[in-house]
Amino acid sequence: MGRVDTDNLKPGMVLEVDVYNYNDQLILPEGLVLNEKAISKLAGYGVTSVRIKDDAGNVPKTEETENSYATRLRATPEFKKYKEDFESTVNLMTQQLSDVVKKNAPLDAKILVDRAFDMLHPPGVKINVFDMVHNMRQYDDITFAHSLNVGLICNVFAMWLGLSEQEVRLATECGLLHDIGKLAIPEDIIKKPDKLTKEEFEMVKTHPLEGYKILQRYEVDDHVKKAALMHHEKCDGTGYPLGLTGDSTDYYAKLVAIADVYEAMTASRQYRVGLCPFTVIEAFEDEGLQKYDTAMIMTFLEKIVDTYMMSRVRLSNGMEGDIIFINKQRLSRPTVKCGDQYIDLAKQKDLRIEMLL
Repeated sequence: MGRVDTDNLKPGMVLEVDVYNYNDQLILPEGLVLNEKAISKLAGYGVTSVRIKDDAGNVPKTEETENSYATRLRATPEFKKYKEDFESTVNLMTQQLSDVVKKNAPLDAKILVDRAFDMLHPPGVKINVFDMVHNMRQYDDITFAHSLNVGLICNVFAMWLGLSEQEVRLATECGLLHDIGKLAIPEDIIKKPDKLTKEEFEMVKTHPLEGYKILQRYEVDDHVKKAALMHHEKCDGTGYPLGLTGDSTDYYAKLVAIADVYEAMTASRQYRVGLCPFTVIEAFEDEGLQKYDTAMIMTFLEKIVDTYMMSRVRLSNGMEGDIIFINKQRLSRPTVKCGDQYIDLAKQKDLRIEMLL
């Protein structure tokens, strides 16, 4: 099968070679059969693609039932309106940011931020952006649709952090523009279906610096420029391009880093359904507490889990039930009521939440 983007990996695929991070530390070994947790680990480490064995790619999709949570959500008027606004805004971003990079056209970030606010706060309607991101499956755009999703998540995340309205707008702008540097990388490299050469891979890793250089030409807030430059940095120094630690990384860049990884892991793509939010939360708990700002990541995870209180879920053993209690010490493992049985996933570690129903 060759090289496969992390966004398109499916459980059951087999790694052809060892996978290392940017500091040459082994993440996953050759021959490993991927599961959701392994896929989320790759995304958490910022791995953009891996080599997959040729005979391991024909893995069936997870089927949705007619009454599944995702199916019901996509049938609602709120989702249909959100989808319409999303597509319109992606088209606007595509045109404007492409002209900025290729033609040195003016950058009107305010109109993009205004669009994001209008999408999230329509009059009389309450939008759960995480539900919307998780179910926008028709996009495989790794720049514009992804950046819009990240901007929307940053908007809500900044509110959760108690930031002012002006600061929320700034966080949204940081998210919307964080990946503008990808437009400076040749498109045939960004979308190359085969394994990148070492030189090509190093070129892809320059997109944060390229984004910073592009934004230097415009009157945008320094935090926006630094978010473009630093959104792949990690608090433990294992990120790139500068290898910064937490104290050296811009506040808004740390916020964007969390939103960026969460979006990459949970957003559905044309060829695969996004990972279950609880799978992603578990990956952050296992791998991310040292890599991301502790206060930020804990606020982010706690608020996401709270949005799924009383949601119906399916467990890995096939049982179905409702989330009735959140375990603050292990957010990915709440208590689920299945009929008359109460299953504490913090104690029954052989079980996990497989999907929302």
